[in-house]
Amino acid sequence: MTTLSVQFTGTPASWAKTTGHDALWLGHAWVDGRKTKDDVRRMAERLRKTGIKDVYVHSGPFAPDGTLPAAKYPKAADFLKWWRAELPKVRVSAWLGQKVDGVLDLDDPATRQRVLDGARAIMALGFDGVHYNFEPIGDGDTDFLDLLTKTRAIVGDGLLSTSTPQIEPFPVTRPIARAVIGHDKYWSPDYFRRVAGLADQVAVMTYDSYLPFPTAYGGYVVRQATLALELVPEEKTLLVGAPAYHDHNIAWGDGAESVKDAARGARLALTSHGRPRERFGLALYVDFAATGEDWAEYREFWFKP
Repeated sequence: MTTLSVQFTGTPASWAKTTGHDALWLGHAWVDGRKTKDDVRRMAERLRKTGIKDVYVHSGPFAPDGTLPAAKYPKAADFLKWWRAELPKVRVSAWLGQKVDGVLDLDDPATRQRVLDGARAIMALGFDGVHYNFEPIGDGDTDFLDLLTKTRAIVGDGLLSTSTPQIEPFPVTRPIARAVIGHDKYWSPDYFRRVAGLADQVAVMTYDSYLPFPTAYGGYVVRQATLALELVPEEKTLLVGAPAYHDHNIAWGDGAESVKDAARGARLALTSHGRPRERFGLALYVDFAATGEDWAEYREFWFKP
């Protein structure tokens, strides 16, 4: 805990801030008919004043057998038309995933093929890419690597993106955490590097750290971003997940984690890295839970610090 808090000290460099490669997760209401053209217009007004380049629109989840029924996203085509009229330079990826600990079996080749069929069908609507979010993917899972490889052929020149668990912060923390919670909370650096090599973009979910204090959480973000900066190639986009939500389901979580401290942690990591990196940003989770304060913190501590 003390080590993490110490990492959260110092002064970020003035150049350590957005480069216009940030992202935002959007909820399911945008593609199921609950959101309208006016909602898209209002969101566009907000995003024009940010560095957000990508949005991930929840368009699943996959069924337990891997299928992705079109009924999950009946208004996706309308949404894409409205979005492109307002924000033609902000890419829209289909956010697709499912729980893989007893619900969807990615180890089954037939299931993976159905997942790929679903990704192909939704890309045909005009999405700019696919953003995967399967949880929990275990460290070293070769079937997930296979899925990423085959999805590349589907998205072509489009965006292949995935959220990732946190990177093992210190030696032996991964097996200890696995023994306690029954699955991998962390990925080893080597596996994280392999996933980053197959995707165009990775978003590290640095939230839900279970740490009790803002300084410890901020230092944890520094640690995660520092590790990721060394593992993700320069030509790939690295995103640091920032918690724009307030239902952590743990007594101290809402007070300990914030967009402000995620932003400062990312800036300190980039400063320590020693040089600007264009393809580096924050990814805000999630639009329907984000408050005015969350957006203000994004602007003050990351967009124009």
